Amino acid sequence: MKIIVTGATGLAGSEVVRQAIADNNIQEIICLVRRPMEITHPKITTIIHKNFLSYNDVEDHFRDCDACLWCLGISQMQVTKTQYAVITYDYTIAAAKAMLGANPDMHFIFLSGNGADRTEKSKVLFARLKGKTENALLQLMIKKLTIVRPDAIWPKHKNKNSPLAYKLAYPFFPLVEKFAPSKIIGSVQLAKAMLYLVNHPQAKNTWENMELRKLAEDHAK
Repeated sequence: MKIIVTGATGLAGSEVVRQAIADNNIQEIICLVRRPMEITHPKITTIIHKNFLSYNDVEDHFRDCDACLWCLGISQMQVTKTQYAVITYDYTIAAAKAMLGANPDMHFIFLSGNGADRTEKSKVLFARLKGKTENALLQLMIKKLTIVRPDAIWPKHKNKNSPLAYKLAYPFFPLVEKFAPSKIIGSVQLAKAMLYLVNHPQAKNTWENMELRKLAEDHAK
């Protein structure tokens, strides 16, 4: 199997890459990134791509890929509202259209988030835009679409690209795991759950935090 991972230098995407390297079902990992990867491996093909609104120069790589794990994203605290909308919504939809235009059978896995609001009426920017993006993806009538909605992601590996607030919260993750496990998921759990859904596509298209945790636990190698 050949997959594309976006956001591969970020917290979730980098863990997806690590777990994909260990997955014997995956032979090639194309990392579509803005900057060079710290992780290297013979399975990885790194493509430096600057314009995530246009994919004309990379669409040949989409034609024989089985799946795209869309992990590209940013904290709404790091950018303006306009920038957040472009990164969260515009980048995702532009990519999905380009990938499916090149390869209609590609499985598109969208890393959304807990609280995504498909009514698009939430006062919370994150919830409103994630819900809007989910709606747009559903309207594209993608043959294979999976939406995953993790809550707080507890990283196994600290990531220098994480927002400051996330780095400050890191010491508190064990407490959240102990007292509110439904509100947290380990980065390895999330990555394994996403890869399980790549290897075993389901009729169900939206997976919530505890469902993802259970997937990872039930199918842990």
